[in-house]
Amino acid sequence: MKSQTPREPSTRPAAKPTANPTANPTAEQLLAAKDTTIPDVTGPGLRVLFCGINPGLWSGATGHHFARPGNRFWPALHRSGFTPRQYRPDEQGELLALGLGITNVAPRTTAKADELTAEELREGGAALRERVLRLRPRVLAVLGIGAYRTAFGQRRAAIGRQPEGIGSTEVWVLPNPSGLNAHYTLDALAEEFRRLREAVEGRAGAGGRAGAGS
Repeated sequence: MKSQTPREPSTRPAAKPTANPTANPTAEQLLAAKDTTIPDVTGPGLRVLFCGINPGLWSGATGHHFARPGNRFWPALHRSGFTPRQYRPDEQGELLALGLGITNVAPRTTAKADELTAEELREGGAALRERVLRLRPRVLAVLGIGAYRTAFGQRRAAIGRQPEGIGSTEVWVLPNPSGLNAHYTLDALAEEFRRLREAVEGRAGAGGRAGAGS
């Protein structure tokens, strides 16, 4: 039997980013962004590859990850000490100089993550595994416990460092930074990011909590 390569879900080419990187996309641009993809922010020698669930409409329209106002990824990244200041989404390329990158479990842009099917998440997880084996970041940090459980078939997984990695890459799961995630305040979210940073920098012994809490 021939081995099968993970199949990416059906998507459309990336939408043309807004001309002004700091301008809000129009309703028409948001609508046009549905089912498109946006490029990853990746490179060799990454310390942490952050992995969102999938791009939202604001990200699809602008070409920038975690672009929707109210998403707390960029504030949490700064408050946890990963970045020297709070970057804007259009400054995402500057993360590479810090050894940080961004990708997604599923590439398809949707208005809400729950529009993704379980099959899309599982296929995205298989493709993500291949991506990680190719890029070999020190840590893969998946931002969303529910998506991680489905994508990797780990129904009992919890927030924190995971028992099994991918090749030489350690896997962590952090809370979803979406403003819709009412289970975590910004301070609590930044604390989870800080635990990861300290583990990466070697100041947290065995890596802090391993799968502690959900």
